[in-house]
Amino acid sequence: MGKLFGTDGIRGEANRYPMNAEVAFKVGQTVVHLFKKNGHRAKVIIGKDTRISGYMLESSLEAGITSMGGDPYLVGVLPTPGIAFITQSMRADAGIVISASHNPYQDNGLKIFGSDGFKLTDAQENAIEDLILGDRLNDLLPPAKAMGKAFRISDVHGRYIVFLKNTFPHDLSMEGMKIVLDTSNGATYQIAPDAFNELGANVETIHNMPNGYNINDRCGSQHTSDLRKKVVESGAAVGLAFDGDGDRLIAVDEKGNELTGDQLLIICAYVLKKEGRLKNDLLVSTVMSNLGLRVACKRYGCKYHASQVGDRYVLQDMLRLGAVIGGEDAGHMIFFEHHKTGDGIIAAMQLIAAMIKEGKPLSELARMMEVFPQKLINIDVKSKPDIASIPRIMEVIGQVERDLGDEGRVLVRYSGTQNMCRIMVEGPSRELTEKYCTMIADVVKTEIG
Repeated sequence: MGKLFGTDGIRGEANRYPMNAEVAFKVGQTVVHLFKKNGHRAKVIIGKDTRISGYMLESSLEAGITSMGGDPYLVGVLPTPGIAFITQSMRADAGIVISASHNPYQDNGLKIFGSDGFKLTDAQENAIEDLILGDRLNDLLPPAKAMGKAFRISDVHGRYIVFLKNTFPHDLSMEGMKIVLDTSNGATYQIAPDAFNELGANVETIHNMPNGYNINDRCGSQHTSDLRKKVVESGAAVGLAFDGDGDRLIAVDEKGNELTGDQLLIICAYVLKKEGRLKNDLLVSTVMSNLGLRVACKRYGCKYHASQVGDRYVLQDMLRLGAVIGGEDAGHMIFFEHHKTGDGIIAAMQLIAAMIKEGKPLSELARMMEVFPQKLINIDVKSKPDIASIPRIMEVIGQVERDLGDEGRVLVRYSGTQNMCRIMVEGPSRELTEKYCTMIADVVKTEIG
């Protein structure tokens, strides 16, 4: 058995190690053992997205939690940030989300939140791994009379919607704003339309008919072609696309153009700065962010910090440096005034608030940041050896970096959630960027693909 946790929880193909019933059962046991407080039974929230494998993993977690003397509270389908909110709101000891985020339906994953609504630290994840892989859980089981019981909670949707609406200061019925939502046949399929309808928006929703297999399937934040078409057809002011578990947002302007997460970040940071709410004048993003974001930050007087890839590393740096906004180009955005984790619906509401405050269409706000040509190629790999130890790969990276000079950059890294190497190149033109990215990808494929 190898390492369980990647950059965002445990993830893999459902019904195969490590995303099988056995590991889920043990995760449930371990969470109870590590997070229970003296004097009461551990309370653990369990939520999920719409994947067919969610049923199996939910049952396994429930069994593991009750076997160790904890009480699981099953809330059904709810976005990941909704589980973080409910975990804290109900004063639970932990919350577990069953989701593989933007991955296809055959994958699944487990993300864990502590009682404070934050994702686990590396040390906490290591403690869980040690207990599971050390095979010591059977020695910790309580007697039958101390086993837990499961509860199903039915009112969490309403509670989460109230929380979301409290982050948004406007009545959209006064604005006459039409919006199109793409819920990716995922965890936001009910919550997002209900929340925006309650705010008074004129809402049209696509890809909101989950069947267990169509989550993220040519829809949502990864695939916006249907949303772009629908926004133009319907004359909407904005299109908002979420991923399968609802922690990412990608937006489409009224002309049908897709905006990146970086563009959304600078728009929202700019408005916060104008209002005197951009703490330390700081925006936190990651090393994967586009060069254009740094240029825009400089233009609008914002300081910029690049963290490791992964929204929890963004959050760690936000806390350390005292920032209230941070995120990733892929669409994770954290608005720390409102939530402790990335929330696609809150990000969407903050974007709409920025549009209203500026009184400008989204296509005009998008021009605040010039997106430098960027090419990303993902190569499936059999293993993940240290890239610096492979001479041919380092040689081609060095050659490309020398050719680009100050006009671009190269980033080669492994995915934290899949057996994949990501090659990203930015440069002065699309042709050069694609040429250099393909050059590196071909060598990566030959060496470790």
